[in-house]
Amino acid sequence: MNSFELNKIAGGVLAALLLMFGSRTLLDVFASEHKPEKAGWALPVTEGPAASGPAAPAAAFNVAEVLGLVSKASADSGKDVAKRCLQCHTVDKGGKNLVGPNLYGLVNRKVAAHEGFSYSEALKKHGGDWSWDKLAEYLHDPKTAAPGNKMAFNGIKDNAELADLLAYLGKLSDTPPAPPK
Repeated sequence: MNSFELNKIAGGVLAALLLMFGSRTLLDVFASEHKPEKAGWALPVTEGPAASGPAAPAAAFNVAEVLGLVSKASADSGKDVAKRCLQCHTVDKGGKNLVGPNLYGLVNRKVAAHEGFSYSEALKKHGGDWSWDKLAEYLHDPKTAAPGNKMAFNGIKDNAELADLLAYLGKLSDTPPAPPK
């Protein structure tokens, strides 16, 4: 018997095994209806169940309420909230600009004036300084506060988290500004 004959026999045996095990697997895949006990991904629910009537309008953002929380807010908790910002910004003194400008010394800095960063026209037209109230409005909803800006962040809707972040940003300075009253 030559090697060609051995190859044919080995191929026949392997084909038979493949047919036996492969057909069993295909039958298991296509013939059975296995329903999982629970969904593969548990998604967090951020809203309550939908009401049967018309949706109630969302409460308007109250800047004064957030600013009232800043003096009691935790800058350490704000540092945790700021981790979301670190994807696009740096917070170190003299830190480089990334997708967004460096945030050190942001409170009371002129809007769209950080050296070496190319701001959107929307922020250039926004003008003024990053006061506590202007920062609170912007960080709550950047798209509404400065329509057309480039920041791809939906904002911080929780007032306590926003106050913590503002307290942290206020500490990022050589001479931290007094908290708002």
